[in-house]
Amino acid sequence: MARSRSNADPELVEAFAVQAARSMRDDKCEDVVLLDVRGLSQVCDYVLIGSGTSQRQMKTVAQSVEDLGKERGEPPFRSTADTGTTWVVVDFVETVVHIFEPEHRMYYDIESLWGTARRVDWESSTSPDSDTE
Repeated sequence: MARSRSNADPELVEAFAVQAARSMRDDKCEDVVLLDVRGLSQVCDYVLIGSGTSQRQMKTVAQSVEDLGKERGEPPFRSTADTGTTWVVVDFVETVVHIFEPEHRMYYDIESLWGTARRVDWESSTSPDSDTE
């Protein structure tokens, strides 16, 4: 099952997902996981998941990821962040970012939904257009 709607460069999409994961880490998100769901999802190519430490911090992380997308000319398609934040979603179409309160992350367990997805080693990745550490 391959997506047919995206004309985006796959290397640039992965580079953005890696940068977004690093941005989440830099903003103190915990347990950041990047899943490659190409061929598994008809909706997106990458799912990025992290746990926030507070509602305020989760909103800051979401805003940082949105700003990163805008800087790259890829603004989010949609973002959800309400006043009672327990789960924030930032949808860039090819990459979907989920920021959870730890308890809600365990409850919804998105990682198990994509159990056969490849985990991207974003901490050591040298994808094109990604910052090196």
